[in-house]
Amino acid sequence: MIEKPSRTLVCSIVFLDIVEYSTKPVAEQLLFKQAFNKLLSSALENVPARDRVVLDTGDGAAITFLGDPEDALFVAMSLRAAARAEATGAIAIRIGINLGPVRVVKDINGQMNIIGDGINVAQRVMSFAQSGQLLVSRSFYEVVSCLSLDYASLFSYVGARTDKHVREHEVYSVGIGTDAARRVLETGSQRIAPRGAAPRLIGELTDVRPFGMHRLALLAAPVLFALMVGGGVAVRAQVKSPVQGQPVSAAVRPAVKPTVTPAPKAEVAPAATAKPAPAPKAEVVAAAKLDAAAAPKSRQPVQTAAAQPAPKPEAEAPVRAPVGTAGVIQLAILPWGEVFVDGRSRGVSPPLRAIELPPGRHTIEVRNTTFPVHTRRIEVRSGEPVRIRHQFR
Repeated sequence: MIEKPSRTLVCSIVFLDIVEYSTKPVAEQLLFKQAFNKLLSSALENVPARDRVVLDTGDGAAITFLGDPEDALFVAMSLRAAARAEATGAIAIRIGINLGPVRVVKDINGQMNIIGDGINVAQRVMSFAQSGQLLVSRSFYEVVSCLSLDYASLFSYVGARTDKHVREHEVYSVGIGTDAARRVLETGSQRIAPRGAAPRLIGELTDVRPFGMHRLALLAAPVLFALMVGGGVAVRAQVKSPVQGQPVSAAVRPAVKPTVTPAPKAEVAPAATAKPAPAPKAEVVAAAKLDAAAAPKSRQPVQTAAAQPAPKPEAEAPVRAPVGTAGVIQLAILPWGEVFVDGRSRGVSPPLRAIELPPGRHTIEVRNTTFPVHTRRIEVRSGEPVRIRHQFR
């Protein structure tokens, strides 16, 4: 992933620092550095070399993860846990993590190096941490916290901090000693296990994901859900109404059986001797006609409610958005830019794609370290998206 130099990437950067390293004598600094390098090598032994760039900062290190942002969280938490162990209790470190844009370049010795705003912010976040504390930036929190419930319960909001350049950073602390932290450490130790034991495809499918689930199970879950839904639709299609050609209400209504008087059995006679049935008498026919004529008009059949035409449904009123709801700003920034709303940083785009703002006038600034600041003043209305597109050239 790093064969081509001078590439701009959005990566996760872990910045580590040995507390009070510069105040120690040189002999103690050497011992601290050796113990620190041993811990760092142990934490990174299962992360492929192509997915990371490690820089020695003298009193610590800066590690850029070119792959999953989860790897940065796992390595940082394992380093903090190892430094707090009894065998290495003399080493006090502080850690900061950021997700932002960096550029992969070659230094004067021809080695890979990392520069850019992403590593600068990681160093600022680390400087806000106390001894043994792990802080992350807002951009890293927004990406990782939505990957798993365990990840979301790890973070707690610390507040906004201002660096020496009068730049404000919102930081979050990663908890320690909680059930979620123990589960994440166990998952991380399994997830970044050596990947050379199985073929690439099999290794990825059997890779352990959050909550102890394998990636193969995550891939099979949508297929099983589709099969269940398809089976339900097929069963429903086979269920028919009790009476074909009638509405359900008529089919459900119980039918009243008419009382039928059985006719007397007729004697079977030879065809030659069979006599035709006698015709009804004229007096009976005349009496039936008189009764029909004398019947009142009120006995005429009344049209049932089912035969009457159904009233037309009233037109539905259009649904209006409630007054005072937030508006949405849609962002399309190339190649990247840090977005400020009314002077306050809201993250880096990409990965940031949308921001919700209250109605009113706002000032949007998009900053890139190597280009002039792009400023735009907008009017946000409830329920109306505002698109901001800009490409730094």
